[in-house]
Parts: sequence; C-alpha cells; structure tokens
Amino acid sequence: MDRLKRKIDNYLLEWKDSEDKKPLIVKGARQIGKTESIRNFAKNNYKNVIEINFVLQKQYKDIFDDGYEVDTILKNISLRNPRFEFIPNETLIFFDELQDCINCATSLKAFNEDGRYDVICSGSLMGINYKQIESNSVGNKIDYNMHSMDFEEFLWAKGYKEEQIEDLYEHMQKLIPLSETELNVMFQNFKEYMIIGGMPAIVSKFVTQKNYSGTLDMQKQILLDYEEDITKYAGGLDQGKVLNVYRKIPTFLGNENKKFRISKVENGARTREYIGTVDWLVNSGIINISYCMENPELPLGGNYNPDNFRLYFSDTGLLIGSLDDEVQEDLRNNKNFNTYKGAIYENIIADMLVKQGYQLYFYKNKKSTIEMDFFVRDKDSLIPIEVKANDGTTISLNNLINSDRYKDIKYGIKFGYKNIGFNGKFYTFPYFLAFLLKKYLCNINANRKDKHGI
Repeated sequence: MDRLKRKIDNYLLEWKDSEDKKPLIVKGARQIGKTESIRNFAKNNYKNVIEINFVLQKQYKDIFDDGYEVDTILKNISLRNPRFEFIPNETLIFFDELQDCINCATSLKAFNEDGRYDVICSGSLMGINYKQIESNSVGNKIDYNMHSMDFEEFLWAKGYKEEQIEDLYEHMQKLIPLSETELNVMFQNFKEYMIIGGMPAIVSKFVTQKNYSGTLDMQKQILLDYEEDITKYAGGLDQGKVLNVYRKIPTFLGNENKKFRISKVENGARTREYIGTVDWLVNSGIINISYCMENPELPLGGNYNPDNFRLYFSDTGLLIGSLDDEVQEDLRNNKNFNTYKGAIYENIIADMLVKQGYQLYFYKNKKSTIEMDFFVRDKDSLIPIEVKANDGTTISLNNLINSDRYKDIKYGIKFGYKNIGFNGKFYTFPYFLAFLLKKYLCNINANRKDKHGI
C-alpha cells in the first residue's frame, strides 16, 4: 500500500517554510515512524539530502571531534563519504539515532547560526539523555514530540477523507446524534484501532491484508524490542528494576484501584530503590503517567500528588499485546474480558488525550466516594472526564458538577458506548470522538453560551 499519511507531514512543511527555522529534533518512542516520515519529507522537498544514522554508521560518530564549526563538520563527513554534496539552501542534513551521538546536539548551535543548511535530528526517547541535549543546544533547536498513529491517522490509513472526519466534528459541535449506520461503522473502526494500536507497521499490515493475522505477534515483538532497549539504554539505573516496573503495568491496570505501588512491583521493594525508573519509562515515550489531583480545582499543573499516579501504555495495542493471547480474540468477538475491560478503555482514552497534548490527571478522594478518570480544562473551567466501559451510573460525575464545593467545575464529559448528547450537566460522546476533544473544547465556550445559556 501507499505510505501512511501522518500529521508530522504538515508540520515538517510548515517548519521548512518558517522564517526562524532552527534545527529540528523529532523525538518519540521506537517504531512509531519517525525516520520514514522524515525521509519522505526530505525526498519530496530537497534537491540534496545527507542522511547519517549513528547506530548503523558508527564511523560518523567522530565527525564532531575536531570542533563544532559547520565547515569542519562537513569536511569530516566528506572524508567519510566524498560523494556527499553540500549545496547551500538546497540541502537537508538528517542525523538519525541522535541518542547514540550526543555530541551531535552540541553542533546544532553552529548549524543554527550558520543558516546555510536545514538540519533535522531524530532519536528514540528511550536512548536520549535529554537533559544533556538541553544543555548542549538550548535556544538553538525546536522539538517535535511524535507518537504512534492516533485514531484520525488510522482512519486516513483506512481511506477516510478529511471531509468525512470534519463531518464527525460537525455532529459533535452541533450536538447532532450520529445515525445508527455512522455509529456502528465508527465503533467497528474504533474497535479495530483499540485491538491493533497505532504502530505504523502493524496498521499497514492490518489495512493491507484486511484481517488481524500476525498483528499480535508484531505487538509482542515490539514489547520484546522495548525490553532489549531498556537493558541497552537505561544507563545509571538498575535495568532489572526498570524492567520490573515495565512488566507490572498490565497488573496494576487490571486492579480496580489502578494506583501504582512500588511495594507491589517486587517483594520488599522500597521506593528509594526505584527512584528514576518510572520517570525513565515516561521519558522514553512508551508509557503515559496520570497524577492524582489533591483537589478537583484549578490549576491542574500545581495541584497534584507526585507520589500518587497511574501508568498507561502509550499505545493501547501494546497493552493488548502484553495480556493473554486470548484477550485480542475476546475483543474481536465482543466477549467479556473481565477486569481489563475498564483498563483497556481507560488506556485508549488516556492515549488519545496525550496525543492531543494533554497532561493526564485523575482524582480519588480519601473516602473513595468520588473518583474521576481524567481532567482537562477549557478557558474558564475544569472539566471532569468519565470513561465508561459499561452503561453504568455516573454518580461521581454528577457529584462533581452539582456540588458547590467545586467552583471550577461547570460541566463534564462522558465517553462511552453511546451517541452524542447533552443532559444539561455533561456531554456524552462515543469513545471514538475523543480524538477531537481539544478541537471541540477550543470552541466550547461560544457553543455552550449560544446553545445552552450556561
């Protein structure tokens, strides 16, 4: 099939045309499509492309040893490969696998000040010591965080057009329920996305062959590749302890509480022995972290407990791959998958929020009388988000909205196996519309005042 369309494609074009074009670092977990996207952009937009991969072409790691002047670096590259041409204003230099040559980051200041050549770096967050890169290139680079494919990119892969996705948004914006056909088809697409996730190679295989054959094996292989990378790149940490945390994530998600506890990772484990392990996994891009708010009020960023958190896979397909082989089959056939049902829906909504740029927060009071899966905000208010795996009651959501104690909460959002609706207190949306939430909330104030007088 043709190359998968990605959202980074438009971003790279905008970057190329920007007036203040600094060297770009594309960051993200392994196997999410960074290199392929950059290569496609380079091929279609530059007369001349120089690509250097510091993992596969280790001989280039010494090109910065004689200093960081651009001409010196280009001279050393040419000594390694005299066929390379450097044409000012027509050349893209692509440094791949940045994590294996941190000195490359130091050179970005020189490239930025020189200005003759466009420079893109790419690297796995799993291997990047980003604090070191920050100190080496502060003020002389632009960062782009890339993720596995979101649901909109998955729909593109299946052949859906922009106008069809815009039609979904129009229904959401105007609170017009979807037809039974629209609901059924989109829920089926969403189930497929939930099962296979957004790893480009897996999506490509699924869309091409139109069935799930081999996708579970690919998911499990990526999980094993990540474990291998942990043992390779988790420098300064006990790699065994990082692996312990990584392997336990499905177990915690399967618990009703979902709270992460070091004491449950390993018998006799102490928090101080695991300092940095969770941060490393989060920074690697393979898991997402959600912090418990101290109180359901604004601001979000200064109102959470850093020691009380939940962990989610950054790609729900990998969560499926980490579970029993039968889980994928159960999902396909709409069978009961026990304690993991809620976890899977929570994980995918968490993933969809992060891919829109949201930080994750939840709330559970000490008496456990109020619990809310996620919180986001619009311009004026705090918005509780409930994710329902079953058609159950919404006691916590109603309590948060109705109580005078929570002044910042004016309305809520519920995602479930439901159509679009509004009951005067909270908006109900089908799961698959979560990818449009940020766009929706950007216009929510005008929408609500015009339509509901709230």
